[in-house]
Amino acid sequence: LRMNKPLLSRRNLIKSVSSALIVGLAFFSSAPVQAEGVTVAKIKEMGKLRVGVEATYPPFTFREGGKLVGYDMDLLEYFTKELGVEAEVIDTQWSGIIPALYADRFEIIMTSMSYNKGRLEKVLFSIPYAEASQALLIRADDKDKIKTIEDMTGKVMGVKLGSPGEVMLPAMEKSIAAAKGSGFSGHKTYDDHPSAYLALSQGSVDGVLNTLPTLAKVVKDRPGYYTIVRGVAHQNWAGIAMRKEDTEVKAVIDKVLTQMKADGSLYKLQEKWFGLKMDLADDVPTF
Repeated sequence: LRMNKPLLSRRNLIKSVSSALIVGLAFFSSAPVQAEGVTVAKIKEMGKLRVGVEATYPPFTFREGGKLVGYDMDLLEYFTKELGVEAEVIDTQWSGIIPALYADRFEIIMTSMSYNKGRLEKVLFSIPYAEASQALLIRADDKDKIKTIEDMTGKVMGVKLGSPGEVMLPAMEKSIAAAKGSGFSGHKTYDDHPSAYLALSQGSVDGVLNTLPTLAKVVKDRPGYYTIVRGVAHQNWAGIAMRKEDTEVKAVIDKVLTQMKADGSLYKLQEKWFGLKMDLADDVPTF
């Protein structure tokens, strides 16, 4: 899900506001200032599609042998082929990726950006291209015992401190208790997910919550050790982000994704990088 000059008083800021500051503040507003959109003709004229990524998130985008690889990089080739241009990939810190988009550093963000209300107010999203739902990692030996989240009744759950899994834990336990009569026997919190996975393999916990794509990579890297239980919480997805005004770019991205879903090529990429096929909604979700 993966983001100085002396301070002025509000009164003085209002007095000294300029057009340059208005543009700067637009990066952080809930509704960025609208500008003239980037057209497909403009991208073809440039001869390239500039793409912002966070290149530290396998298997979406990461470095291997000095080269950027991953699900996003393979998918990007389909977009550039449709446009008839080259790709320019720009590695960007996650915390500043939306401001960088509006600073015209690139046309799209491809880095598994999940949908939420705040982001939907700031950027224009493509239709879903990856799942971002929470899932449950369990030991492979328990696959016949734990088939749904309700089967975690009386068992110990592992979560990362501050993660979405930890946030949703109370509601999840309440739902399990309503269905089965009792919730978890307990839960353990870890500073990072790898520590939780290790605890799972050692039997200290019976399940670990994280996003489906991340857990799919864990299973793929250690075949036979773990398996995944899906559908443990409400579904969410990730999309490709653009500036609000770049509707022509969105039309091209959505067209390619729709074609790839129809011919199965998108799911082949998912099998290659995640070891599973994702369930994708046809439209951008609302919040």
